[in-house]
Amino acid sequence: MNVAVTPTESIPLSDQGQHWLISGRWNVQALSTKGEVARRQRLLRAVPRAASWAIDPDTVLDSVGAQLLWHRWQAKVPEGLSLTESQATLFAMMATEAPQLKEVPTAESFEWLRRIGAGLLLGMHHGRQLLGLTGGLVLDFLALLARPLDGPWREISAQIFRAGAQALGITALVGFLIGVVISYLSAQQLALFGAGQFIVKLLGVSIVRELGPVLAAILVAGRSGSAITAQIGVMRVTQELDAMDVMGISRGQRLILPRVIALAIVMPLLVLWTDAMALMGGMMAAHYELGLQFMWFVQELPRAVGLTNYWIGLVKGVTFGIWIALVACHFGLRIEPNTESLGRGTTTSVVTAITGVILIDAIYAVIFSQMRI
Repeated sequence: MNVAVTPTESIPLSDQGQHWLISGRWNVQALSTKGEVARRQRLLRAVPRAASWAIDPDTVLDSVGAQLLWHRWQAKVPEGLSLTESQATLFAMMATEAPQLKEVPTAESFEWLRRIGAGLLLGMHHGRQLLGLTGGLVLDFLALLARPLDGPWREISAQIFRAGAQALGITALVGFLIGVVISYLSAQQLALFGAGQFIVKLLGVSIVRELGPVLAAILVAGRSGSAITAQIGVMRVTQELDAMDVMGISRGQRLILPRVIALAIVMPLLVLWTDAMALMGGMMAAHYELGLQFMWFVQELPRAVGLTNYWIGLVKGVTFGIWIALVACHFGLRIEPNTESLGRGTTTSVVTAITGVILIDAIYAVIFSQMRI
């Protein structure tokens, strides 16, 4: 049985029993490799407490390596351990300084802190790259305004069709069902107090101002955002992005800008479409649950929901569309040329986009909290 210490060193267990031989390099040069100290600490802790030890006379040992062994041996030299003169001198010094030695916390003790730090650094790294992507997008948009005839209009049109027209079905279905659920549950509670007529205002404000934009954004992030990330990721796998660089074709103008513009146009329209379907579902549920007439519901809706709420929903839609497109393109460009990275990047893109949508919606809720409903 062998336990690896380094690619060329080991602590072999001999055939005569629990006899562990320490060999190789146990000095500061060998232990300076990242993670090597923690790895050797794990190996030493894995050795049974009743095991006997031996040190190869050719082992390169200094105070750093000796301290690892000293702590494992609980500040005493194991009985029967044969040492060279230099090794004996080194451990004698350890024994002399034993009262001042304290157990150094292992890497595992602060694993949670390391993970938090790694998460913060990763978040800052993504934030910096997204900021650079946004700056490049602004420059590309200004270049488009300066030379509109040279813009990627065909790609913009294709993205509008894919992200908008092809998403009408799923957004209508989900919006309608959400409207039915909210109206049904609200009607039951309002009927207890004889306030069924207030369901129009409840449905109108909640759907138009909050649920419609968020619901449409989540569906688009899961459907179109993942598709954008996968498309760009496949271009990385097939080396099409490298070919674009060689030919001098701008990634921003041909890949990022069309998708951002398309989603910025599509999202407000999908928000209105989702609002309409959700209100229709709520109207039908209110009719069968409270007996409210369709015509009365339609007449009361403009008075219950001010025009300001529609504008808030449209502003949210534009913001959500830009955010989803930027996140999808960002993670698509980060994908490495292998299928595992493609799947992981697509999943991360969708999760990040949806989390960002909810966070942005919360920020807008605070900003618009003083506006009249």
